[in-house]
Amino acid sequence: MNTMTTRRKSRIRQRNEDAILKAAEIVFARRGFGAATTAEIAKRAGIPKANLHYYFNTKEDLYTQVLENILGTWLTAADDFNEEQDPKSALENYIRTKIELSRTRPEASKIFAKEIISGAPFLKDHLRGDINPWLEEKGRIFQSWIAQGKMAQVNVPHLFFLIWSMTQTYADFSTQISIVLDKEKLEKKDFETAGDMILSMVFALCNLN
Repeated sequence: MNTMTTRRKSRIRQRNEDAILKAAEIVFARRGFGAATTAEIAKRAGIPKANLHYYFNTKEDLYTQVLENILGTWLTAADDFNEEQDPKSALENYIRTKIELSRTRPEASKIFAKEIISGAPFLKDHLRGDINPWLEEKGRIFQSWIAQGKMAQVNVPHLFFLIWSMTQTYADFSTQISIVLDKEKLEKKDFETAGDMILSMVFALCNLN
């Protein structure tokens, strides 16, 4: 098999996997893991069901990959956190990225919420293996900022819990917010307003005003 053929097959494989994962994110968010079917996911992805199982052996494999992708996206949103970075800029970039993800990928947040509410049967090991070390690393960076007098003393894990809850509620409870605001659907401006208010609260808590 020549190099060009190998690259073409690799592109096709990547395109099909991306289509499957995108479709799965929507179906799992709407149906939940139990009610979702690989047949519905394959139909939404525009491929035969047999092709889906070529890439993902079981529904469990596909669901796990979807969750891992969501978690990976959220964790990399804070990649620019470092001791040299200005904490105000770092937090603003992180919060605006998280609120934008709630706007553009609400299904991701809803899947994650359903998984956690169910006791994290598929994510428990990842939470311990990925989020715990991630929080420890961010905690060291925050302590460095605090020691340098760049910000006030805060409980870092609870700061992130607050940021997650405030940003993700605009995805998880978008229906409630839309009804209360008397809108058919939340607009980009609503997310921008939410981001501004969340930043104001976090900056005040961290004495970054």
